[in-house]
Amino acid sequence: MAISKGHRFPINFEDAFPHGLVMTGAVAPDNEFQSREDKARNKPVVQRTDERTGLRQWKVVVTDPGEPNAKRASFEVTLLAEVQPVPTTAEVLPGMRPIELEGLTAEPRVAGNGEYKYQSYVFRATGFRAAGSAASGGSSRRGGGDRADNSEKAA
Repeated sequence: MAISKGHRFPINFEDAFPHGLVMTGAVAPDNEFQSREDKARNKPVVQRTDERTGLRQWKVVVTDPGEPNAKRASFEVTLLAEVQPVPTTAEVLPGMRPIELEGLTAEPRVAGNGEYKYQSYVFRATGFRAAGSAASGGSSRRGGGDRADNSEKAA
């Protein structure tokens, strides 16, 4: 039995990120690329939607304090929700807050260039949960984009 390409594996937040995550910046819409010509013509900006769930995609930059490789410690997570998810925690430093994700999924990907390839993951979540809640079953579904820079996290 083969696992199809692009399969999203549900995963508990604590299993994926035993040291937690720190959100840097704000949640922003994941908009489709718009060329200079499109902008000049005042074409409306279109937010991406997840091909499996039909939900809107939102991006958030996070840092994994448990990642020993500095270049792989920060990455994007795709949030799938109809309305913009709001973090449940307060900032500990300007622009930084500890977060926990609910409905987390991981999609394996190969990242890197040339002979320097490595295993990475595209992480998707359905939203935020109260930090420290360790809710059971934090594994629902998660989505992501087709771009190589989407939510990549090295193993």
